[in-house]
Amino acid sequence: MNAPSNRWLNEICWDDQGLVPVIAQDAHTGEVLMFAWMNREALSLTAEKGEAVYWSRSRRKLWHKGEESGHFQKVLEIRADCDKDVILLKIEQVGGMACHTGRRSCFFNRHTNDGEWDVVEPVLKDPEEIYK
Repeated sequence: MNAPSNRWLNEICWDDQGLVPVIAQDAHTGEVLMFAWMNREALSLTAEKGEAVYWSRSRRKLWHKGEESGHFQKVLEIRADCDKDVILLKIEQVGGMACHTGRRSCFFNRHTNDGEWDVVEPVLKDPEEIYK
């Protein structure tokens, strides 16, 4: 049996660092949970494993979401936008938390009319209990 083709990866518009932005969206609710980056290997592994694998720009290494926290992202669909320069993952968030701060979503800061930021989502679990 032949291995699946990786031609689809060649169609991605990688930036000058070999990365593409990725949005993780709850497949059932449509809620945007997080934003991250992938390189070619991360996107290929995500498709192969059916779980999100990202590229950590700060640590300069692959990062299998949930490897430390247990909050894996089961990938149900991988989509690209019209220009193929942004990836959308439709996921099931294992453990109910996508953010390293212990919240469901990384997008918990909301801008107010008085020019401030309000935290609009509670911490579901103390990050010190998640990352030991």
